[in-house]
Parts: sequence; C-alpha cells; structure tokens
Amino acid sequence: MNGSRPSPPCRLIGKWRIVKADLWERDHLDLCGPATITIGNDGHGEISFGAMQAGLELEYSQSMVFFTWQGFDEMDEVHGSGNAELLDDGTIEIEFAYYNGDEAILNAKPMTFSATC
Repeated sequence: MNGSRPSPPCRLIGKWRIVKADLWERDHLDLCGPATITIGNDGHGEISFGAMQAGLELEYSQSMVFFTWQGFDEMDEVHGSGNAELLDDGTIEIEFAYYNGDEAILNAKPMTFSATC
C-alpha cells in the first residue's frame, strides 16, 4: 500500500481508545500505556497496545480503512495487516493480524479530544 489520501471524507480519521480485544484482557492492552490507534489523513497512522507499537500505512474509504503495519512487540520486529470499520454506534472494530501469527478483533471508541472529519 502506498498510503493514499482519503477521497470521500473518511469518518475514522482521529485518535481512538482501544477498549476491548477478543484475545487479550484489558490489563494486557494497557500494559505500557493506554491502548490507542491513530488514523491520520496523510496515509499514515499508529497503533499501540500491550508491549506492541507500530506505524500504519493506510488506504481509505468513507467508513473503513485498510492498513499494513510494522513495528516492535517486546523488542521483536513484527508486521502484519488489518482494517478498521466504523460501526453504527460510533465505535470502530479493528481486524488486526500479525504476519504468520495471531489474528484479533479490537474495539475502540473515539478519544474525547479527537476530531473526525
């Protein structure tokens, strides 16, 4: 992915607080700080939860983003792919996959100071 700018306004742009995951307990999600995903409007973003921190390369639609990611988990280099979809209740559901590893469903709500477009 080369990170295209959103053409119809993407409603996911902003910072989101990851509040739930199907594979990990909340204590693990917030192990090294609040679990978050940031979806920028420039083709880039960030995600962090547990001991994992990664940069995102994004492609957009109005209510969904697709991404590849690369970063570190407990000082090991990791990468993968995923997507985030806006749900009817204003939260997002994130499908997050490690390359040749775990696949998880994460749920996030908008951060109070985050502005969406």
